[in-house]
Amino acid sequence: MLSIPRRGGQASRFLILVGSVTALMLSATPAQAADIPGTDQIVMSPNVEHVTNVPKPAAIAATINTDIAFQGDYAYVGNYGGFSIYDIKNPKKTSVVSSVVCPGSQMDISVYGDLVFASVDSSRNNDSCSSVAQPASEKTSWEGIRIFDVSDKANPKYIKSVETACGSHTHTLLPDKKRGNVYLYVSSYSPQPTFPDCQPPHDKISIVKVPLHDPTAAAVVATPVVFPDGGNETQPGLLVPTSGCHDITVYAEKGIAAGACMGDGVLFDIRNPEAPRVTARVTDPNFAFWHSATFNNSGTKVVFTDELGGGGAATCNEAVGPTHGADAIYDITRGQLVFKSYFKIPRYQADSENCVAHNGSLIPVKGKDIMVQAWYQGGASIWDFTDSRHPKEIGYFERGPASEGGGGFWSAYYYNGYIYASDFNKGFDVIKINDRRTDPAKKVRSDRLNTQTQTSYRERGHGGWFWGSDDD
Repeated sequence: MLSIPRRGGQASRFLILVGSVTALMLSATPAQAADIPGTDQIVMSPNVEHVTNVPKPAAIAATINTDIAFQGDYAYVGNYGGFSIYDIKNPKKTSVVSSVVCPGSQMDISVYGDLVFASVDSSRNNDSCSSVAQPASEKTSWEGIRIFDVSDKANPKYIKSVETACGSHTHTLLPDKKRGNVYLYVSSYSPQPTFPDCQPPHDKISIVKVPLHDPTAAAVVATPVVFPDGGNETQPGLLVPTSGCHDITVYAEKGIAAGACMGDGVLFDIRNPEAPRVTARVTDPNFAFWHSATFNNSGTKVVFTDELGGGGAATCNEAVGPTHGADAIYDITRGQLVFKSYFKIPRYQADSENCVAHNGSLIPVKGKDIMVQAWYQGGASIWDFTDSRHPKEIGYFERGPASEGGGGFWSAYYYNGYIYASDFNKGFDVIKINDRRTDPAKKVRSDRLNTQTQTSYRERGHGGWFWGSDDD
């Protein structure tokens, strides 16, 4: 979510760009499903099935769900009030194992072994789980990374905090198995002269090194400058000037990463994990805010998302059109990013529905580029970008306008045969697509998924396929 870090309880939003281009409507006839208690009316394509919905645990029901990570038979769901662990061994009987109350937005989350890492990008009076919000101008304010031991899923323990400059809006886990470490690439932005620990220019990221044998020794080991020239400051259209990165996706096998950095899309060389190096940059006057990035399996394409309106605006209507608040597909050609086309859900949303491109993941189909993606109240969209110039939606799931006003899916990810989605207010949804184009993915198994830590899926014995863990 773009929302400018809530320092001192204040948040700002962006204006909506108005255009006149129309979008195409999906040809499939929507299938109506019966209401699930506590939810709005569900609409989905004929090839999509709603498996179950698990409401938010009471302990954090008053705050919104955010990102998801997976390991083994468990899903870890972030929430502005903490995080929850779900047992997904039988997806149809998904259940809550435990919840940790530890407030501080956004609680962007990743998992590795017995450790869960969570991002805090709202100023707190200290690093504890009993902390309260306070203005970032206070010298005692804390923001950064929290580390939890989840070896006992029923009783997670908070074991370490690491403060980072400007907090941690998101973070990306990069394993270093040979040396027994993991690195966290911490993205943050929007400095202010009155913030003691977040003053302009903030043109860098923070790198936290976590020794797996002693995670309590985690510390910032580097703060490389990504934009020595200051980044994009021209602001064509509604483009936000670059003052840091929003999110980074690493593909360690290939030694590359893609950064969505406010006003810039970036490629990195990450073969030296403590000294990532920018190798390519692009900008786009149709983008307002470069939000996130996804490589295809071969590492020859990147899908960047534009979070026009900060996740709080209705940008999937006819007035905004198909090229704003959308995805942009880039081929990587001779090390450079080459624009090919835009993709946006082809179903107009009401002016009351906040809707824009948000978090998604690949669906592992050999020889194809297919992903599922959250669009807030636009729901979850399954789409094919194998042909970079002609992407198309092949399935979808969404609820009608939320009774709470704002809402919808923050993240929608594919993991071991199912799509899991975190809804702001409704909780945790399990969805399934049954389609010849995606059915091969059901043979692909994974034992961990941190979506911003991409790994390849490949053949592994007896004709089966395996989506490798970060450390394979």
